[in-house]
Amino acid sequence: MEDFASLTAGRLAELIRAGDVSPVEVVRKSLERIEEYNGVVNAFVTVCRDEALAAAERAERALLSGAKVGPLHGVPIGVKDLDPVAGVRTTRASLLFADEVAPDTIECVDRLVRAGAIVVGKTNTPEFGFKATTDSALFGPASTPFNPAMNAGGSSGGSAAAVASGMVPLAQGSDAGGSLRVPGAFCGVFTMMTTFGRVAVPARPNAFRRLNPMVCYAPVARTVEDAVLGLDLMSGPHPRDPYSFPVGDTLASALTPSLQGMRIAYSPDLGGYPFEAEVEQLVRAALPAFKEAGAEVVEVDFRLPVPHAELTATWRRYLSLAHAESAEISRPMGLDFAGDERIDPAYRESVAVGASLSAVDFRLADLLRTQVLDTFESVFDEFDLIISPVNSIAGIPNDATRTTVGPTEVAGQGVDRFVGWSMTSPFNLIGSPAATVPVGLASNGVPVGLQIAARRHHDAAVVRGAAALQAQRPWQHLYEGLEGTLAACAKAMRADA
Repeated sequence: MEDFASLTAGRLAELIRAGDVSPVEVVRKSLERIEEYNGVVNAFVTVCRDEALAAAERAERALLSGAKVGPLHGVPIGVKDLDPVAGVRTTRASLLFADEVAPDTIECVDRLVRAGAIVVGKTNTPEFGFKATTDSALFGPASTPFNPAMNAGGSSGGSAAAVASGMVPLAQGSDAGGSLRVPGAFCGVFTMMTTFGRVAVPARPNAFRRLNPMVCYAPVARTVEDAVLGLDLMSGPHPRDPYSFPVGDTLASALTPSLQGMRIAYSPDLGGYPFEAEVEQLVRAALPAFKEAGAEVVEVDFRLPVPHAELTATWRRYLSLAHAESAEISRPMGLDFAGDERIDPAYRESVAVGASLSAVDFRLADLLRTQVLDTFESVFDEFDLIISPVNSIAGIPNDATRTTVGPTEVAGQGVDRFVGWSMTSPFNLIGSPAATVPVGLASNGVPVGLQIAARRHHDAAVVRGAAALQAQRPWQHLYEGLEGTLAACAKAMRADA
């Protein structure tokens, strides 16, 4: 188990089923790494040590009894602190819920647990997951382990940092505008937003479990195979989610290194986003890998129906409407999302914006969303995949004086500080699957991610593209110096203490 951090979830499960390692040994190793390195990256905000060890002991007894076990039997996972795990503190990174204990487990995580996974803790996120960096008044920032002075990204930043630093091989996250792909890119891991509805999210009549067709749930992993393993287990319909649907073939069936016959469109700016040259250069340098796998790659010059700033503003309107809805639903619970000063001022501002929007504003936003869909579908009429950078920038420093957000300018152009420096939200608007794949390190040591997107319900095409890139340009070497970085930072922190 000396190489625990480099073992995939799939490989750990194989070793456990073969009796080469025990679930207790594996979970203890995960907990040891959390204890050793969490102070560096702040990935976990709640550690379920006793519960996880008890689950590991039950998993061990099941093996010894010869019981049939699931594909993730004994494998430790992390769960984003926005989402409930029964009997575990679920704060949503808010001072309002600092001590709340969840009564049930979100369906996508429950499916992993039923497959044998063991939850070792809850991972860091911004308050209510409302921005693309991970920082809050309750827990502080999560850092990318590649450069702990830089933010992990958000809102699934804790999950991405936990996997990148080898604390767990798999962690759950969610994505409504880039919340999986943004931190996945900054932390050098693979993750994928699926077509909305592939992973069911049963609704509940409260402020945080309502139906939302823009949010998707998926695992974060160091390899495409691990993420796909988790996704296939999470996928499938549920009667309480009318957006969910039967998935048919597994995504594992798309794990092939060949892209023969596929046509790929590359856009360095995704129709108008400003970008840092260093980021685009690393993404462009990965394009030959797709050609080597058999695909035709064409650089395209398509334009969004509106400037990128207006597109981002439209996405923010949808987010603000959701925040305003949460504020209204929370009133009978005795909560005041709009006025409570314990809540992040930027979130309260978003609540106010959402409350001011009319039904006509909402329908006009839907019209623009349709125009965006039409623009991308015109490209998908000719190409199987669209490739772009994930983020326009090579990282965001953690802010020591206030909660970290993001830059207001990229390459001399103004951008929305919450997500305007990322090229992810257009795919949330149109419901297309999209993934982030590591392609190298920027000069500041922060990883850069390449985004692969496909037409709705063509999730397998995204997996094919990611698997081919992994086969042609493996990124495991990026982690080789990571252990030394984490160990040095942990030693320095102990010395300062």
